[in-house]
Amino acid sequence: MRVPLSWLREYVDLPAGETGRDVAAKLVDAGLEVETVEQLGGGLKGPLVVGQVLTIEELEGFRKPIRFCTVDVGQANGTGEPQEIVCGARNFSVGDKVVVVLPGAVLPGDFAIASRKTYGRTSHGMICSGDELGMGDDGTHGIIVLPHEHEVGTDAIELLQLVDEVLDIDITPDRGYCMSMRGVAREAATAYGLPLRDPALLDVPQPNSYGYPVKIDDPAGCDRFTARTVTGLDPDARSPIWLTRRLQKAGMRPISLAVDITNYVMLELGQPLHAYDRSSIDGTIGVRRAEQGEKFTTLDGVKRTLDAEDLVITDNSGPIGLAGVMGGANTEIADSVTDPSTGQVTGTTDVVIEAAHFDSVSISRTVRRMKLSSEASKRFERGVDPQAAAAAAQRTVDLLVLLAGGTAEAGVTEVLAPGAPRTIAMPADHPDRVAGMEYGRETVVRRLQEIGCDVYGQDELVVTVPSWRPDLAAPNDLAEEVIRLEGYGNLPSTLPQVPSGRGLTARQQLHRRVGRALAGAGYVEALSYPFIGEGVFDQLQLPAHDATRQVVKLVNPISDEEPALRTTLLPGLLGALRRNDSRGSHDLALFETGSVFRAAAQPGVAVRLPVDRRPTDEEIATLNAALPAQPRYAAVVLAGAREQAGWWGKGRPADWADAVQAARSLAVEAGAELVVRQGQYGPWHPGRCAELVVTIDGVEQVIGHAGELHPRVVKAMGLPARTSAMELDLDRLAAAGGEALQAPRISTFPVATQDVALIVDASVPASSVEAALRKGAGELLESLRLFDVFTGEQVGEGKKSLAYALRFRAADRTLTAEESTAARDAAVALAGERTGAVLRGA
Repeated sequence: MRVPLSWLREYVDLPAGETGRDVAAKLVDAGLEVETVEQLGGGLKGPLVVGQVLTIEELEGFRKPIRFCTVDVGQANGTGEPQEIVCGARNFSVGDKVVVVLPGAVLPGDFAIASRKTYGRTSHGMICSGDELGMGDDGTHGIIVLPHEHEVGTDAIELLQLVDEVLDIDITPDRGYCMSMRGVAREAATAYGLPLRDPALLDVPQPNSYGYPVKIDDPAGCDRFTARTVTGLDPDARSPIWLTRRLQKAGMRPISLAVDITNYVMLELGQPLHAYDRSSIDGTIGVRRAEQGEKFTTLDGVKRTLDAEDLVITDNSGPIGLAGVMGGANTEIADSVTDPSTGQVTGTTDVVIEAAHFDSVSISRTVRRMKLSSEASKRFERGVDPQAAAAAAQRTVDLLVLLAGGTAEAGVTEVLAPGAPRTIAMPADHPDRVAGMEYGRETVVRRLQEIGCDVYGQDELVVTVPSWRPDLAAPNDLAEEVIRLEGYGNLPSTLPQVPSGRGLTARQQLHRRVGRALAGAGYVEALSYPFIGEGVFDQLQLPAHDATRQVVKLVNPISDEEPALRTTLLPGLLGALRRNDSRGSHDLALFETGSVFRAAAQPGVAVRLPVDRRPTDEEIATLNAALPAQPRYAAVVLAGAREQAGWWGKGRPADWADAVQAARSLAVEAGAELVVRQGQYGPWHPGRCAELVVTIDGVEQVIGHAGELHPRVVKAMGLPARTSAMELDLDRLAAAGGEALQAPRISTFPVATQDVALIVDASVPASSVEAALRKGAGELLESLRLFDVFTGEQVGEGKKSLAYALRFRAADRTLTAEESTAARDAAVALAGERTGAVLRGA
């Protein structure tokens, strides 16, 4: 909301010396977000005057049309002689009143004006456009042509109100009443402790039976509709300068007198209005829900397909307006047209003014469904004062009569749905308990009365909420009003007392340990948005039946390209890796832990929980049952060098083994036994993919995969060559672990090491051989490590040699050579039985 300071002073007698920054500081203290204070006319210096064009000479021989003009500027140039000015604009004629800047003046942007020779003539000044004066868009993009009543030589700086300050306020959704000068003025009056001249306090005639007929079929969507009629408008009447300048300062473009007046009243009172050409309306005006698939063309010329939830304004011919959003092209105020032969001006002469109150939820849904936001819808979405409709209609009628020469018809239509003022019961000391400081009953009552509430009672207050504050619905809302007006800066700063005996849950502790472990291993955490597009599944080469493709779609996504909740962490992480690589960071190791979302076979319907009490356990359980499953996953991605080269060594690139090792480190943190074996799944290279397996309740479960990504995935996603990745289900990994991590028992007795080299078929996974060795070695085996893999003529075609180091140790004695050898032989025997392994050299 842009608030010109000069306009604000009409409603509040601000101190004479107060600048825009002073007012902004007061409003910020009152809880409004003033983003900037714009200085209009900064650096502007005259002479800038009204002139009248006397002659126009067309200059020939140039690439673009150029005109040499003489302009009467009165005594502003010190001589009274016509001013000679070269100008390229074409939207003015001889006799027109224009704005002239004379030599010695300075325009906004530190643009100094001087006499200069151009196009073979000397130009003594400039005929100005609105853009050159910083006035904003007036719709013409040409020279300012003033009404003829302004005298030659008049100071144009004052006439056009070029010097002002404008406060740009970001209005939060709960402060919709501040989307008007009336609302901001109320806050300013409260902040300064000054009286408010409420522009809505007008004498409004009572409704009667001979107003324009209106029928409301949906009182829930429209609980108030006021209609007034004005006839005999002058179609040639133009908006006065004061009106157009206020609209421009507020960020709106002047269009025509009738439309400008409705926009002006909306800015002034916060009540959106619409003016219909009465000659285009066929019969009774109605309010109803649209028919599914019904067609309607809005003022912007777009033909739209309506939904059954959309609220529309109708007449006998069908929709004539999209309620609370935009009017229809079929009842638009007609532009004035001048007959060149007779000089007669034709256009709209009779209008019907609509001032209604619509349901904010309905308007909001229509806006989002059609992606059609307007100044009116912004206000209805945040809440409009229903009691202001009649005053806004009266203000519009008064301005049309005053500025367009119209006549207000006596008929007044006002259709109301039954309703009563909202009241809230609140203990008088409730704001004290919320703020942690004592305000006292008198302060609480005074502050609530300042925002328009009626307050009754002593210890227990009964507060009647003003009609313009739909956001006040509970005692905490009232407490917040008292606290903000008394000043957030006055609240005491106290640290909360942490209750004893509480800490992180086991799930939270694991989450932290995982993050620390990966960070310690050189990974950098990257947090990505939990939204994906379904096209990424094709890039990851996931099969059509894969469960990962079953997504939960958002009804109102932030981006249409990513309308679903993620079922895997890889798209976000790989996107972060791609962006960093494209910016010159080629050696990357990123990780993320977070929730993924699994769609249920039968989507549930969420219940609306009560807000006046704590929901019951059953209600919370019902709500949770309707939500998708949200397991926590962990993932890493790697590319480039894992170890940098330098004087210390050659370094090495990141590869699939690093991704597997990341999974092993997470299993250690969870206290789970992780089995790594060869696998094949989606985005991973089929020959460099490890399947991550744990045992839960005696059943093996695949909880993730690790390895190098498939070259086709790398190409499709624009990733660096040989990119590796790992992803696993952190919740299931935790379920496979123990209740708490157990520190290893360290034996003081010496270790006995035995090495074995086994020859197996090339197709036998090393993990299968390792599992057999562990099982056969028994309890004396402390650790097992694969330290060499060899293929060649020495071991035979289709064979490979796997060399393992076995470490044996007992907790209570020193092992003899016979014991360690027996354990080794038992391990080799079982490996031979299960995998066909044979000792190399045997």
